[in-house]
Amino acid sequence: QVQLVESGGGLVQTGGSLRLSCATSGLLFSIRRMGWYRQAPGKQRELIASINTDSSTDYTDSVKGRFTISRDHDNDKVYLQMHALKPEDTALYYCNTVILQASWGQGTQVTVSS
Repeated sequence: QVQLVESGGGLVQTGGSLRLSCATSGLLFSIRRMGWYRQAPGKQRELIASINTDSSTDYTDSVKGRFTISRDHDNDKVYLQMHALKPEDTALYYCNTVILQASWGQGTQVTVSS
């Protein structure tokens, strides 16, 4: 059974930093391209960062240079380091595979105050 458990969200001021974690199980993690997604109120969920099995990465323009995705193959975890946070980064953040997503976890809320 696939499980995705996100954590690390919170309330920060503009310019602050957070590090999100995602614990996975049942995914065949070592062969999956993983991603971080977010869903802001009233908007569709979007893929903002992804990481391949060779740790090459890709980012959507809005987070490029501020967010860093990484993965831990020993512990089947994915991380998202976020710096220079802006109010428009406020959203519910999820991790999942990039192709053939598994059931979504609960997500972790990030709120950036102005």
